[in-house]
Amino acid sequence: MRSAALGLLLLLVAATGAAPAMAQQGAAPGEAPPAVPVPGVAAEELGPVTRRAHAIAMHGEPKYGPDFEHFDYVNPDAPKGGTIRLAATGTFDTFNPYNAKGNPAGIAYESLLTRSADEAFTEYGLIAESLEWPLDRSWVIFHLRSEARWHDGQPITPEDVVFSLETIKSQGSPQFRHYFQAVERAEKVGPRSVKVFFSEAGNRELPLIVGGDLPIMPKHYWEGRDFSATTLEPPLTSGPYRVGEFEPGRYYVMERVEDYWGSDLPVRVGTGNFDRQRVEFFRDPTVIRQALKSGIIDYRNENQAKAWAVDYDIPAVRQGWLVKELIPNDLTAGMQAFIFNLRRPIFQDERVREALNYAFDFEWTNEALFFGQYTRNTSYFNNSELASSGLPEGEELEVLERFRDRLDPEIFEQPFTVPETDGSGWPRENLLKAMALLQEAGWVVDPESLKLVDGETGRPFTFEILLVQEGFERIVLPLVRNLKRLGIEADVRLVDQSQYINRLRSFDFDMLSLGWGQSDSPGNEQRNMWTSAAAETPASQNYVGIADPVIDELVELVISAPDRDALVARTRALDRVLLWGHYVIPAWHLSADRIVYWNKYSRPEVTPKDGTAIDYWWYDAAKAAALEARKPEIVEQNLEAEAEAEREGPGAAWIVGLLVVLLLAGGYVARRAVTRRGDDRGATG
Repeated sequence: MRSAALGLLLLLVAATGAAPAMAQQGAAPGEAPPAVPVPGVAAEELGPVTRRAHAIAMHGEPKYGPDFEHFDYVNPDAPKGGTIRLAATGTFDTFNPYNAKGNPAGIAYESLLTRSADEAFTEYGLIAESLEWPLDRSWVIFHLRSEARWHDGQPITPEDVVFSLETIKSQGSPQFRHYFQAVERAEKVGPRSVKVFFSEAGNRELPLIVGGDLPIMPKHYWEGRDFSATTLEPPLTSGPYRVGEFEPGRYYVMERVEDYWGSDLPVRVGTGNFDRQRVEFFRDPTVIRQALKSGIIDYRNENQAKAWAVDYDIPAVRQGWLVKELIPNDLTAGMQAFIFNLRRPIFQDERVREALNYAFDFEWTNEALFFGQYTRNTSYFNNSELASSGLPEGEELEVLERFRDRLDPEIFEQPFTVPETDGSGWPRENLLKAMALLQEAGWVVDPESLKLVDGETGRPFTFEILLVQEGFERIVLPLVRNLKRLGIEADVRLVDQSQYINRLRSFDFDMLSLGWGQSDSPGNEQRNMWTSAAAETPASQNYVGIADPVIDELVELVISAPDRDALVARTRALDRVLLWGHYVIPAWHLSADRIVYWNKYSRPEVTPKDGTAIDYWWYDAAKAAALEARKPEIVEQNLEAEAEAEREGPGAAWIVGLLVVLLLAGGYVARRAVTRRGDDRGATG
């Protein structure tokens, strides 16, 4: 899985310019690809179906050749120095993010390969200078760089790679064990070479996920330590940064390693430019925004539409000292949604799940709460060519035809759509459709309580929506209101981060708001999201509990796709079947990065398809000096402006918005007082 998919759970515990046309063209089946030269490694033919190269692409050829000097989206002359202060919500109590215990800080080990941000999925040599593999990709050999070192000066060895794989598979979190399940074993085959064997042939992604996602850990450090335990001992790593000072639950500092062994590698040039990255932990995003405005932190990736629209109308932003910037990206958006847990009997009927989709009024929510910033999700692979649309055709149709007798005929007969409303906040027609589906599924309205109950047992339709962010309550409550109009009682449960993580890992929830990040090249990570095996694996990403043999087979088809065209078609088929299962209430996405930062940093002119990242930014001394001279005055202006706003009370726009909501609510109450009996009869048929 891409780092976006693996990173999602770690963040809870704590988602590129097009390649040349040649990158979409692979060798014909049965034809040996050409040998690719590797810097410092003589080009050689290793056999009729084996090659050795500096990089490996999921399909086709790498964008960057063996002699490339740096990625196109970095500044190779970026200066080193300075500090950037970041913020995180919650807390941390461990530096080990790989064993599913505690709340880990964002510490990561280096990998054998590293991915570029402007291709669909290509990995380039990092710890490994080159790799070799057969045409069927049933194994891969990584040749390690002789200069690769741990921070204690010891070399990174094949023994470290073998130890890392064995440890992750035996003691890592269930998510990682599931992810690497098709990796059979690793063994040393030379002084600096290690061979990894796979239990599957033809799985094109396996060499890339082992190379790019397996954390390489020092065997000599972990021997004698308990890998399965939480730890606040900063780990021994090998990357451009290491843990400096820290205070559990409050902050930690990543310090740049002056003599980092890989600083001159093409994949590292222009990256890791800050001397220090300090991460402060806060309980509430509102406090984080205040910390940003007062200069306590330097950078924030804003994730709330309301805050983006109204919270940064301050002197520092208007004068350009605090930069508010929307940077478009072409990152596959995945699926954020309200997720049903099918392990709960109440959600096992597909008609019930479809009915509850009609209770979500996205159009009203987007305008009233999000200032019209978002686009509705209509796919598990939004914002990409992988998303299904219209009716199935071509190769996608051929794939689905294999399962026609096990699929809903509607999949072939009509496009999938999400319910729409007029945005008034009163989706009466949609609620009537919902009620019809609920009645069909055996639910009826009790005439005395006006609650929806099971027609056979009399059990009321009640469930809990689990939240971890307080600010999300305002988004969920309109949905709860519409559910109540159907006679459904949905309780909103706000818990702290630790409890949320534990309940998520054990699938102890009815409904929650979460999602799945996706990449441009879906593969083995899909097993962890949708398959029957993952449904029974604690801490997997199959939050829904999907256990459908058709979906299991479609996932395997995606993983075994021989080329890009087949991957796109098979992913669309998987997407379509997931959508028609009504496993979620699709939410929304934004195809841009919303960032706010103090104007003392610079970034490259080129933004890759995956969006911007501070790893490419640098401290701009001239900007910082100009800001420093004015910053006390600027911060004081910010504080005065906010204090004045508090004294004056809500602004005119806020008051108008409140009046509109009150008028809508008053009109609804009056209408219900007059037509309640008739509405109840109409809703129940």
